[in-house]
Amino acid sequence: MNGLYDEIRVAIHAIWTRRWLALAVAWAIAIVGWLFVSQIPNSYESRARVFVQMQTILPNAVGITAADQQKDIDTIRQTLTSAVNLEKVVRGTDLANTVSSPADVADRVGGLQKAIKITAQQDNLFEIVVSGSSPKVARQVVQKLIDIFVEQNLAGNRVETTQSLSFLDSQLQARQKQLQEAEAKRTDFQNRYLGSLPGSGSLTDRMGTVRTQMSQIDSDLAAAQSGVAALNGQLAGTPAMIAGGGTSGVGPARARLAAIQGQLAEARSRGFTDNHPDVIALKSQMGVAQAAARSEPVSAGGGANNPLYLSLKSMQADKQATVASLTMRKTQLQGDLDTLNAKLAGDPAVAAEQSQIENDYQVLKDQYGKLLAEREAIKLRGQAQTQTDSIKFSVIDPPTAPRVPTAPNRPLLLTGVLLAGICGGIGAAFAMGQIQTTFATASRLERATGMPVIGSIGEMVTRAQIASRRRKLAYFGGGAGALAIAYVALLGVEMLQRGLVA
Repeated sequence: MNGLYDEIRVAIHAIWTRRWLALAVAWAIAIVGWLFVSQIPNSYESRARVFVQMQTILPNAVGITAADQQKDIDTIRQTLTSAVNLEKVVRGTDLANTVSSPADVADRVGGLQKAIKITAQQDNLFEIVVSGSSPKVARQVVQKLIDIFVEQNLAGNRVETTQSLSFLDSQLQARQKQLQEAEAKRTDFQNRYLGSLPGSGSLTDRMGTVRTQMSQIDSDLAAAQSGVAALNGQLAGTPAMIAGGGTSGVGPARARLAAIQGQLAEARSRGFTDNHPDVIALKSQMGVAQAAARSEPVSAGGGANNPLYLSLKSMQADKQATVASLTMRKTQLQGDLDTLNAKLAGDPAVAAEQSQIENDYQVLKDQYGKLLAEREAIKLRGQAQTQTDSIKFSVIDPPTAPRVPTAPNRPLLLTGVLLAGICGGIGAAFAMGQIQTTFATASRLERATGMPVIGSIGEMVTRAQIASRRRKLAYFGGGAGALAIAYVALLGVEMLQRGLVA
């Protein structure tokens, strides 16, 4: 512990004996540092907060959605710092007094792009921050940006809507003409090749439709032929006349009654219920026919017509008509298909031509429909904007007029330079003491030489030397005090400048 104490005393003694060096180094560092700090320009920040409330009198179905309006706000926020808008800022503030050529304007615009920050604090709350060397100019820049923001929202949207409608009208006219030409070409091709085929679409689609219909017709035809064969078998085993004891014949009324009964039997064989309109009508007719048959005189004959036979004959005629119709339809479709296959065999490029025509027509039709829908949506949006503003803009915090620079923190830098000068002076004195070979105590001399020190002689100071040392100490105190006074004076000048700016 005593050794450490001795080392500290020796270090302090070495520094004290070289105090003039320490003071000179401290002054040199302080002067250089304070000059550097004084050259750092002040930076002032002006802030403003704006709130953007999205409004609409139209439902989301017509195309004016909150996402679209938010997208518009983001676009404005990104374009607000564009070169065109910043040039308006330069010419609309005191920065215009500092420019004399387009190069100067470009230089100011480049500086503003770095000095302006626009951030979204919340969904609809934005903060505009502008840094500059002049608090007045910084506030003017913020105010000009707000004015441009309002101008772009209130007037820019309506101008953009008008321009968009004009562009869409010209595009619709061009698409309509192209669509008419494509439709005429499509109609001509269909008349030449596809007029006889059912369905719609390309050659492949129509031919596929025909083959599907023919397959269904073949199935229905087979079922109808099977039904005819079954009826033929039943007719073969059913007598046409029923023995009536040789006492009665059949007149017109009874024949009509038998025909109605056959139709009713046929309807029920098809699965018709008693509630079916045809069955109800047949029953009504049968009631009238029965009354007429009862009042009809019976003619002489050997028997009566078999109602079942008449019903089977009626069903046979219907099935045969169905078979004939299906056969005719199949023949027609097969003929159309054969004709088209012959045309395709003679001109293989027909299918490719038809596919190209259909594709072109569909693409033009889709584009026309999309442009028409977009035009109507923009037109409706423009009509809504004439009645109400789609975006309500309000300034929450107006642009601030900064009184204190945000950078640099000059008092802190001045203090840091002073402390650096003091530490540098002390360090220089201590380093000089380490370089020079001197021995402050007898023990240090013993350790250095390895020889015993018999004794030491104290310093004898005369009165003249004491007076001289006191004068030098006063001079040293004055130099150190002057350094402190210079520091205080610089702080005072800084505060005075801030007061003048305020």
